[in-house]
Amino acid sequence: MDFSGCALVRRVNATTYHSRETEFNSSSNLDDVSLFYLLEEWAFNPRSTNMKMFLIPPVVCLTAGVFIIPTILFVIFSRFRIRQETRYMLLGNALLSDLIYLLFYTLSAALNAAHVHLPKEACILLLFLLAVAYCGGLFTAAAIVLDTYIAILFPLRYVAILPPSRTKKIIVLLWMYSGAFPGIFFLVLSSTHSFVPCVLEMCSVPVILILTLNGTDAVKLCFWLSTTVIFLCLSLIFCCYAILYFKTKQSGIWESICSRASVTFLMHNTVLFFYFFPLLALFVESFLCINVFIRLQTGIWVSLTVCNILMILPKVLFPFLYGLRYREISASLKSIVRRKHLHLVSPAPSPS
Repeated sequence: MDFSGCALVRRVNATTYHSRETEFNSSSNLDDVSLFYLLEEWAFNPRSTNMKMFLIPPVVCLTAGVFIIPTILFVIFSRFRIRQETRYMLLGNALLSDLIYLLFYTLSAALNAAHVHLPKEACILLLFLLAVAYCGGLFTAAAIVLDTYIAILFPLRYVAILPPSRTKKIIVLLWMYSGAFPGIFFLVLSSTHSFVPCVLEMCSVPVILILTLNGTDAVKLCFWLSTTVIFLCLSLIFCCYAILYFKTKQSGIWESICSRASVTFLMHNTVLFFYFFPLLALFVESFLCINVFIRLQTGIWVSLTVCNILMILPKVLFPFLYGLRYREISASLKSIVRRKHLHLVSPAPSPS
């Protein structure tokens, strides 16, 4: 890529950044081209935004995720009876997607905080892997809700509807759709030459999201189609939970607030809220930015908050609020901890 051109843009932008800071804070009278260059200046002058503090949430979430997610995955895949059940296979797939997303997004945030510039191809690959991991987690979450829906409403036909062999095929299809969906998006961007080399050199997801809203019509179309698909998945999850609640309301399992069904339902809806709210905030922020109801700088701060905090928070809450609720997994984890504890405190053999 043309690194000298990007360096020249950085030098020019650095000399004009302070004189245009007022325009950056108040972008209501600027056209799309001016907004583009103002945002580009912000990308090349990240010191004023204190971006390093936005590295803390991804690092904390990755640390917690690395601690709990591989442990649950080990329990699932090391026990034959557990890994043959549909719900645990889907849970393991969702946890794997979330772990991949946490790893790559934290890497992206760390590179941005350290002002490390990536080649265009490396940035596109990183963004593609992030999109695949996010779609994989979202599609698997929808599949988990559908699995719960079928298990509760059709218990006698559940094994026939979702045997282990069919579940494995569903998981493969989920990954295929997770790769095809962002793949089409990236192909459209590449064919319309909508990738911005200098901004891709920085490879900041929040910056690229803002640029998408000020891009060509093809880019905006892909963005809104992606948003629509994500909202459809979340609406499907919400509808399934609502139907399950009304179908099981007459059984009496919701009478006690502290019952296992009530607590599980509350935790599942908490995870659903944390999946849904960031996208809703991003949708509102996108609408306000397009119609110039908020300053460009405010839109960037909102995008940073959504991407670095709200969108990764459900990835680390999911194993705690969802995975550990399964009795088999929690019991297996307790037995592992108990065996390790007994091994540590067992007395050494006396010399013969």
